Amino acid sequence: AVLLDTKGPEIRSGFFAEGKKIALVKGETLVLTTDYSFKGDSKKIACSYPSLPKSVTPGQQILVADGSLVLTVLECDVANGEISTRIENNASIGERKNMNLPGVIVDLPTLVEKDIKDIQEWGIPNDIDFIAASFVRKASDVTKIREVLGPEAAKKVKIICKIENQEGLENYDEILEATDGIMVARGDLGMEIPPEKVFLAQKMMIRKANIAGKPVVTATQMLESMIVNPRPTRAECSDVANAVLDGTDCVMLSGETAGGEHPLAAVNIMGNTCCEAESAIDFDALYQAVRNSTLNQYGKISTSESIASSAVKTAIDVNAKAIIVCSESGATATQVAKFRPGRPITVLTPSPTVARQCYGVLRGCSAQVLSSQDSTDDVITKTIEEFKTSGICAAGDAIVVVYGTMQMSGSTNTMRLQYA
Repeated sequence: AVLLDTKGPEIRSGFFAEGKKIALVKGETLVLTTDYSFKGDSKKIACSYPSLPKSVTPGQQILVADGSLVLTVLECDVANGEISTRIENNASIGERKNMNLPGVIVDLPTLVEKDIKDIQEWGIPNDIDFIAASFVRKASDVTKIREVLGPEAAKKVKIICKIENQEGLENYDEILEATDGIMVARGDLGMEIPPEKVFLAQKMMIRKANIAGKPVVTATQMLESMIVNPRPTRAECSDVANAVLDGTDCVMLSGETAGGEHPLAAVNIMGNTCCEAESAIDFDALYQAVRNSTLNQYGKISTSESIASSAVKTAIDVNAKAIIVCSESGATATQVAKFRPGRPITVLTPSPTVARQCYGVLRGCSAQVLSSQDSTDDVITKTIEEFKTSGICAAGDAIVVVYGTMQMSGSTNTMRLQYA
């Protein structure tokens, strides 16, 4: 699957007059100017946010380079587009570092011009599967992205909203209802809210996404030390495991693989940690918890979701070795994955896009693309034979099959047991 990550309304520091880094000394004054063409030094640097002097007030803090530099606002000069700040710690920073304004509602669009160009001129022609929308703050941001995609692409491309600031957290329920998936982006979120509250926000977002049946990704700083070191810290492994136990569908590496020295080791350790965490889960209790929480939240569940729920409960009760889902749109596969069966889910679909959007994104799902779904029984029998060959099941083992009227999206109405 291909995921396009938008730039979003990010704020960055500018370029420097000499060298790639500047040294800043605690207690000295640093001026931030909104003239982004200005080449900075240790006394004055540029900021990409034009409304900075109007958005902050004296006493507020500005966090630069993931919080490695803390500035306190002293004075705002709106006329000249500058603010004066006090440097709170010694730091050496490079060019174009991210800047966070905790508690400030930023006056920037969710999609900047570059994002729109990337989506329309590269993303859509290249059949992207997902858009990771950065710094989503309200449900209307999702609507705007769908408008940019256009009526046809909006039907196929899934939107994953990255919750990275206080405003997005406050509007989480409406964003969750509008989006196709959630990304818990802890790096920037930890700059916007007190770091000791990030774990609570993570658990809340994952739980609500689980109940809504929408995939959730936990990302940033998961194995951060492996950018340099060949092994992670024990705390980092615990962080990955706890995300799995919280209910995340995916965990994601960023700097560890994008620019780290040990990308393969990071992937292997993360995968092994996820497997260990899943082995500790009581899937019967988890199924009951998800089902009861869904009923408490919504009062009832739809026909197809009821079939999915029954399929998972049956798989647990008879110790079925796998679940096969025939799905045109991927909706049934999403519903089956929601109830966490704890065994492999194989999605059979005629759509390559749906296959990519299910494989590895929905928890426990793999997918196969079919040339046609007309001969459902033949395809299911062949898939079970492949299970036996690959060791997923043995002769006589139960397999749960979920399907509906073929060639009609949203018609799932049948669950049956089939034996290998």
